[in-house]
Amino acid sequence: MAAAKMSVAELEDFLRVEFPQAFGDGEIRIESADGETCVLRQRYHERMLRPGGTVSGPTLMALADCAMYVVLLSAIGPVGLAVTTNLTINFLRKGQAGEDVVAAARILKLGKRLAVGEVMLLSGSSPDPVAHVTATYSIPNQ
Repeated sequence: MAAAKMSVAELEDFLRVEFPQAFGDGEIRIESADGETCVLRQRYHERMLRPGGTVSGPTLMALADCAMYVVLLSAIGPVGLAVTTNLTINFLRKGQAGEDVVAAARILKLGKRLAVGEVMLLSGSSPDPVAHVTATYSIPNQ
């Protein structure tokens, strides 16, 4: 296992400052990050729902993107200008109203300029994912 370049506390501090629109209000929490994987939890709120009472696609995509960013920063350190270059999501089943959404991310390949990872999104206590995401991040020259 690769050693994490940033601890959970360091990640949270960095993201509250650099990415307050997603991490400023504490709605998304980092449960773990080790340089290869991370787990984020988004607390349930009615804003997450779309008509029909299911968790919306934009909510799931945003959480997956945040999870990929967190796992990447845990691997490379505080590189604020690492950006998403591709994100593909497969919606698998309905996310349940009233339940937190959990994102489990892992890096599949970490290069000097690009990182590729995947994120499984879970709703509530079900082990069955509500969505599967693959994402690529561009890493700027340092």
